[in-house]
Amino acid sequence: MSAAITARGVHSAAQPMPPSPRHRPLPAPRPAHTATGQLHAARMGLADAAEATTPAVRYVCAHLAALRAAAAVLASREPLETHRRGRPRSVWVLLPEAEPALREWAAFFAAGADKRAAAEAGLPRAVTPREAEELMHDAGVFVSLVEDTLGITGQPCLFESPSQESSPKSSPA
Repeated sequence: MSAAITARGVHSAAQPMPPSPRHRPLPAPRPAHTATGQLHAARMGLADAAEATTPAVRYVCAHLAALRAAAAVLASREPLETHRRGRPRSVWVLLPEAEPALREWAAFFAAGADKRAAAEAGLPRAVTPREAEELMHDAGVFVSLVEDTLGITGQPCLFESPSQESSPKSSPA
């Protein structure tokens, strides 16, 4: 007799699981497979970054927004060889092959991947408020650049971060 492992435990094939109106599973979010869908997800990520209350969450959301923008470029191009010797390759490695003009951006965001992982893991002091603000800004520039590169009209997120209000750049000279 075969058994199935579910969120409610192990059930045999002969024993159907009773439906529970309280525990209806939410549909899994569908990945955006098109360039437009990826760019929309990137803009939503930037909005999430703007609303985040901690530097770590802000940094992670901004970095993921840039990752989705890079995925938009890959979605719009001919399929690339994504595996070498059976190992997956990073979006940041594939991006310069798909769009050489974005090579420096790919290197920049690849360099921040470890910091994002540390922030996601909840490591203390993984990200400073300033680093989070700067990455959010850079990710916004990158998303706009990708939109321009692909010829897709974007809808910029309007936000003003707390540090922009008090930064020397925004005060009258």
